[in-house]
Amino acid sequence: MRNGKNYQEKAKLVDREKLYSLAEAIALLKQTKRAKFDETVEVSIKLGSLKKGDTVRGTVQLPGGSGKSKKVAVITKPDKFDEAKSAGADVVGGEDLVEQIKGGFMDFDILLATPDIMAVVGKLGKILGTKGLMPNPKSGTVTPEIGKTVKEFKAGKVEFKMDKAGVVNVPSGKISFDESKIKENITAIVGAVIKAKPPTAKGGGFIKGIATSTTMGPGIKIDPYSFDSVHAASGGEQ
Repeated sequence: MRNGKNYQEKAKLVDREKLYSLAEAIALLKQTKRAKFDETVEVSIKLGSLKKGDTVRGTVQLPGGSGKSKKVAVITKPDKFDEAKSAGADVVGGEDLVEQIKGGFMDFDILLATPDIMAVVGKLGKILGTKGLMPNPKSGTVTPEIGKTVKEFKAGKVEFKMDKAGVVNVPSGKISFDESKIKENITAIVGAVIKAKPPTAKGGGFIKGIATSTTMGPGIKIDPYSFDSVHAASGGEQ
């Protein structure tokens, strides 16, 4: 539990009022890890200057990898089966796979589809929508380049989507990673979220706050201006 004695001891290492540089935050992550398992490094980005109805979602390739082997399923037409399988897809099918999912099959972490079969895949909206697994062009999971996309997701591409509180939470590797890999991953995530800024979000203040933690550890606030992408997006104003 996060409020246990061990957690409290780790939390004492973090100044909750301080905005740490990215390098300082990552060094602290290494000190605040608690579990015996290889904890995931999480990044939370609080967004602002959004209008009602705005959403922020997309994908990002983690340069240092995700540290997790993900099962990728593909729904496509038969002429793309071999391409998907050769690229490393774990499950490949067409309308038969749609029927299996309707029947309860969910043994995959990511579901990709080609545009030419989306009329059939659309029937899975109620089943997959609540689980965040419905293929969507905005998240890069509906694509004609199925082989390339399978390889990207197997190599560490991850999806992100703003929640109802205006926060984007993204896994950014494992605490066992070298600090340089964690830094590359977090930097890539922040840049991708800024790139996904909706055109209706005018003015500054899009990135209101950034924090990181391990799965079981305390949150560490990061100075947004540790990132060149944030500095550039704000017009150089701090």
